This record gives sequence, C-alpha cells and structure tokens, in this order.
Amino acid sequence: MGTGLGHYIPLVAYLGFWVMTLVSLSGKPLYGLYYMIPFLPYRTMRDHFLDYPLGHSVLTILVFAVLIGALLQGKRLPKSKLYFLWAVIGVYLYCSLWLGTALGNAPAPLWLNDPNFVTWKDYILIPLIFAAAGLVIEDRKQIRMVILLTAISLIFIDRSCLMDSLNRTWTNFDEDKRGGGPLGYGSNQTAAFLAQFAMFFWGFGQFLKRKKLKLLSYGLVAITLLATMYTFSRASYLAVLFAVFIFGLVKNRKLLLVLGVFLLTWQSIVPTAVHQRVSMTENANGQLEASAQERVNLWDNAWKGILRSPIVGNGYATFQLGEHVDNLKDTHNWYVKVLVETGLVGLIFVLILLTQIILLAWRLFRRATDPLYRGLGLGLLLCMSSCLVANFFGDRWTYLEITGLLWVVIAAATRAFDLTNSESDTQLDALEPAPVSPYAEYIQKFAPRS
Repeated sequence: MGTGLGHYIPLVAYLGFWVMTLVSLSGKPLYGLYYMIPFLPYRTMRDHFLDYPLGHSVLTILVFAVLIGALLQGKRLPKSKLYFLWAVIGVYLYCSLWLGTALGNAPAPLWLNDPNFVTWKDYILIPLIFAAAGLVIEDRKQIRMVILLTAISLIFIDRSCLMDSLNRTWTNFDEDKRGGGPLGYGSNQTAAFLAQFAMFFWGFGQFLKRKKLKLLSYGLVAITLLATMYTFSRASYLAVLFAVFIFGLVKNRKLLLVLGVFLLTWQSIVPTAVHQRVSMTENANGQLEASAQERVNLWDNAWKGILRSPIVGNGYATFQLGEHVDNLKDTHNWYVKVLVETGLVGLIFVLILLTQIILLAWRLFRRATDPLYRGLGLGLLLCMSSCLVANFFGDRWTYLEITGLLWVVIAAATRAFDLTNSESDTQLDALEPAPVSPYAEYIQKFAPRS
C-alpha cells in the first residue's frame, strides 16, 4: 500500500495472540478460536513471530488457552467417536516412539529437542485444535462463522499463491520457478491444501440459497482451482478429479459427463506449462522421470522396513532418521509411511479414523434438513475425497498447515451433526401422544353417554 505500515503487521498479529490468550482464559475462548483460524495454514506469516519472545509457541499457547477457557466455562464436546479415537492414536504413537528407541532406530524421546518427540508433539497439536474447536463451537451461528473465517483464510492463501505464480513467466514448465508457497513446505503441500478447500466450497455452495452468496462461493472455488493449477502438482490434479467424480456420483450426475469431456480434451484446454508438467511422468524413452523414479525407489526401500516389523512397525517418526534415496526423509506416500513406522496396527487406526470422518460427512449431508449443515456435510465429503488421494503422493496429513483448518471444519461438522440429532429427538418427542392415566381411560370407557 506504500504506507510503510506492512512492516508492523507481524508484530500486531503476534501481540494479538497474547491478547486472545488472555481473552480465552477470561471466559471468551470462542474468540481465541476465531483469531487462530486464519493463521493455521499461513506458516510464512507465523514464521515472522520467531523474532519475538516465545514466537514459536504462541499458537500452541493459544490452543491450550482456548481448551482451558472452554473447560472452565463448563463446555462439553459433542458426541463423537473421533475424540476417543484421537486419544487412542495419540497414546499408541507415543508408545511407538519408545518402540523405535528399543529397536535402535531413534533416540529416547525425553527432551523437547529430540527430533522424534518434536514430530509427535507437532502432530498431536492437530487433535488438540480439533478438541478446542469442538468445545467452543456450540450453535448454528458459530458454525456459520467458522465457515466464513475458513473462506477468508483461503482467500489469503489464494492471493499469496497467485501473486507468486502469476508474476513468473510460464510459457514452459520450469521446476526452479516453483515457490515454497504460504504454507512454507513447498508447492506440493500448498497444492494439497488448495485442492481440499476448493472442493469443500464447491460442495458447500450447492446449498446456499442466496444467489449472491452462491456466486461468491463459486468465485472462490474458481480462484482456488486456478491457484491449484499453477502449483504444478500432479497429485493435486488427481485429487481434484477424483473429488469431482465423487461429486458427480453423490450429487450432480452432469458432472460425470463434464469430467469425461475434460479428460478427453484437457490437452487443448490447460496452459502449455501444465500440459508439460503432466506429461513429465515418463520421458521420451518410456522411462519414469527423476521425481517419479525417486518415489518408486523410496517405496522399495520402505517395503524392506515394513517386512522387518509388519505388525507394530519400526517406531513412529523413525523414517526421517534413516538413510534413504537422495537423503530424503519421507516416503512420499503417507499410507506407506504409516505402515513402515507404526505397522498394521497403526494403519488400522488410521483407516478407522478416516472412515469415521467420511461417515460423519455423509450422514450430515444425507440426514440434515438445514441447508447450512447439508452443505457442510457435502463439502467435507469432497474435501476428504481430495485428501485421501493427495496422501498417496506424500504426507499431507500430519502437517498442521495442511490439515489444521480441516479439523476445525470437522469439529464444526461434528457439532452440526449433534445439533441435527437433537432437533430430530425433539421433533419425535413432540409427535408422541401425551400419556393417559389408567383412571382417565376407565372413565372414558365406562362413563354413560348422553
């Protein structure tokens, strides 16, 4: 803006975290949740806080302040198996840390700077955010506000991505031109986030009644898909296509036709750089290009680890500590990573967790009568469809920046489903006839008729 005030934005935002911590502890934890939502994916903004005292911990401190403030206010979680599942998973993963130590794959997770313990701690912050959101989101108005703040957060991410991508010349694809993105972990991770929430708002917009709001929602979807396209992430392209396919199956069959036409004509529709990126999977000799071959080699390496301990794995967060292809620290497939580190037991927990989220989304979409709740359910279903595919090509699940906001949405859906069930129970109670006493029934039966 040319005012010179932009330099102070990180400081103001940092101070805002401390203000909202006090506000949350003093009886208004909902405001603390509202404040943190835009910062969950925006890692590059939070990195500016590192220049200030406890800057690396202000988000964690605010999450605990919201939890404590909510519990002091006597707030309760909605009924859901997801909270218990997260508790079980958290304990299992911590025990798995010690298993990795026992097997000689990692140091003992005793100190805050131990890399395996840091990985566990950062991951566990996600279910804590889920619990905090579940406690303070209590009614329809608050659910609507969470969705609005999610949209605003997405707009900021879109703006940052588009400014970075469209300021470059993309007549031809160039790997060196791909930026790190506002999430701070690279364009592929940013693409996974964008694909998820593009599909969320596409599904959510189906149930908006006001034309202006519906157009705004579809406009946000269009901008987000454009930003996704210019991340040049092939995994995100597949994630979007799969989610559109699910969309067509459950809601709008016309989309299946549109999807079929697109798959037949995409080469003449997308920009040249995107076409080049998609076509890079194999070279002219039919061999896998470098990054694709790299993933195959990593999976072969991971498979050997799986065979060493298939039931309980080699210890959570141990793969990053081993020697692998090109010194890479990730399997480039989250499901493989879960299996190699936590075994079949860990994979079963993960599959149960994912199934419960999908069932929650589906039931809310199908059972709710409120359009807001139905849109939330469909949006979450499409978002998770995209997420499931993206995780086949890398860890897009354990990063707070990618899934933190998703779990706030899941918390809103959990509360919406609980409210839907409560409304159904109230309506059933109203339909039941009032009980009649035996004496009144006797009088009515035998009293003389005039």
